[in-house]
Amino acid sequence: MTRLFQHARPIAYALALPALLELSAIPQPPSLGAEARTMAERIAPNDNRRAAGRLRDGVLTVRLTARTGIWAPEGADGPQLTVAAFAEDGRELQTPGPLLRAPVGTEIRAVVRNSLDKTLWLHGMGPARGLQDSTAIPPGESREFRFSLTEPGTFYYVGRTIAGPVFGRIGDDSQLNGVIIADPTGMNARARDRIFVITNWFIFPDTTTVSGLGPNATLAINGLSWPHTERLDAAQGDSLHWRVINLSALEHPMHLHGFYFRVNSTGNSAQDSIYAPADRRLAVTELLLPGRSMSMTWSPARSGNWIFHCHLAGHIAQRDALEKDRRMPPADAHAGHGGAQPVHNMQGLVLGIRVRPRGRQVASTAPVRPIRLLIRSRASVYGDYVGYSYVLGGSPEERDPDAMPKPGPTLTLNKDEPVAVNIVNKSHEPAAVHWHGIELESFPDGVPGWSGYGRRTLPMIAAGDSLTVRFTPPRAGTFMYHSHSNEFQQISSGLYGAIVVVDPARPRDPDTDRLMLFSDDGPTINFLKPPPATLLNGRAVSDTLELRAGTPYRFRLINIRTDYVLALGLFEGDSPLEWRIVAKDGADLPAHQVRTTPARLEHFAPGEIVDVEFTPRARGLLTFSHGVVGSPGEATRVAVRVR
Repeated sequence: MTRLFQHARPIAYALALPALLELSAIPQPPSLGAEARTMAERIAPNDNRRAAGRLRDGVLTVRLTARTGIWAPEGADGPQLTVAAFAEDGRELQTPGPLLRAPVGTEIRAVVRNSLDKTLWLHGMGPARGLQDSTAIPPGESREFRFSLTEPGTFYYVGRTIAGPVFGRIGDDSQLNGVIIADPTGMNARARDRIFVITNWFIFPDTTTVSGLGPNATLAINGLSWPHTERLDAAQGDSLHWRVINLSALEHPMHLHGFYFRVNSTGNSAQDSIYAPADRRLAVTELLLPGRSMSMTWSPARSGNWIFHCHLAGHIAQRDALEKDRRMPPADAHAGHGGAQPVHNMQGLVLGIRVRPRGRQVASTAPVRPIRLLIRSRASVYGDYVGYSYVLGGSPEERDPDAMPKPGPTLTLNKDEPVAVNIVNKSHEPAAVHWHGIELESFPDGVPGWSGYGRRTLPMIAAGDSLTVRFTPPRAGTFMYHSHSNEFQQISSGLYGAIVVVDPARPRDPDTDRLMLFSDDGPTINFLKPPPATLLNGRAVSDTLELRAGTPYRFRLINIRTDYVLALGLFEGDSPLEWRIVAKDGADLPAHQVRTTPARLEHFAPGEIVDVEFTPRARGLLTFSHGVVGSPGEATRVAVRVR
């Protein structure tokens, strides 16, 4: 079977469809009835703060059991899922499974008992580490595993009970996971870092639903789905160290609001590449493929509430958002809605961080630049489905009530100049705007009912209402803004735009400084069908890109597709050219990190921003290619003429 997940989609079309259909044809064991579920053991969420086993004289001894239980990632009132999970002997079942953690040089001696009614294949406890070794444990039997922690890093073990790839697990064996941490000798890291494991459960395909996705689909962090995920508390100025491991079958670009983090390492089950301090890049979004991990460090320099979440809109959407009608509702269905106070409806891969203030907070007294941003909606923009648009106040588009520009206006801001953005919601439904990548205070960050602190949180902007937010961009770079309400529909259908923050001492030349923003041509309806086309700067068919030989260009690449990872590049014939990546997510790379590389991005995820420099060497015709990773059909090719 080919690799199951080729690119990211809201829950399901991220799958390579033929392989997924093949997997779905494998007979699944029957679910427990209601009475059996009532009697079954409950599976607890595991926050990965307690190491399992007994560590003595350089040996960690642990006994694990795999058995069936009931998992409730959305609380007692949510779905009750019958799945297999691991437990330490004498303790409750957990998802993720018990944490194995010890210093480098420790020998692990693990006895694993299979109390399931089917064979368990265990990966990740072989002497060579990694998933290439698997051991079959028949029902009712046990196996002993011995291996040593030879290098520091983040690793894991996984189990499967159904034939197929390890990261094709989407059903009752999808919670058979656990983390292995090898700490540097003499370093008490376990007291100061946090470990977050991403898992999934879903049924696909289901021809009885609009989306093709079965009911009760769940994405979880440490066994829980927002709004049930753990709230993380910190103080302003703390240094936070996190390890994030993707043990789901889907790809996840993980995005931090309001701050940059440093990527300290990336790895898989077999090895963890720990970067030298000088090579630890800044990012606000980092893509984790299935089976991949990262460790990161960040410091909340500003107090308030923040979130860390997957930037695939379908992975933070409530299930009913995947099934809803994307057409404009009748006028009387939303008349007078402005009087109510709507709330945000995220679900899934979201962590909330509460940062308490430390020291006196000082407000800026610099002159403020006013900006007015209108939000519009209109019926039947994408076939039968509603479209949305941002419109700049005072522009010709504002004076034209029929104007629905896409993308929204590029906001050119000055570094260190405060702005006050008056957001006027002229659409038919609630709205919110997130200033993606901008380092700002919590209240204007854009998550209704959460951004802010204490009782003062950002309200949703009801239809017919307005809200003014203020922030000061502290660095020059490439950023974006987009909806943070009903994201799965609103972003795919027009609510996005670019932000370029300039240093007034170095004005931007639009002739050599080019924005290239990738977005959806309308909403996703059914995951069994091909994805919506990719728009480049709002167009499905792009004009020829005109360049001059010998002239350096800066391309500001932004992916704001809802759920699609892109592959793109510059080619001469079939051969990639060369460019230099000079910035990531708005932050300039230090000079020693800027290197000449082949001019291609093989996995450019939603929420990522990359600035590259390219100098065409000779006249002629080149090609800029872009397409969804793993999607049926050929990539879109844009002609590039070098004069």
